[in-house]
Amino acid sequence: MKKEHLPQKTCLVCKRPFVWRKKWEKNWNEVKYCSERCKRNKTKV
Repeated sequence: MKKEHLPQKTCLVCKRPFVWRKKWEKNWNEVKYCSERCKRNKTKV
């Protein structure tokens, strides 16, 4: 699959778009944050 055809979401913390990654293959529907840093800072924002 080409990169431009990958699913995309917006991070709930930083509001930046991020695309599907292989490591999220099994739980893409539950992914809410673009990185561990955003996940850790979710309560501060």
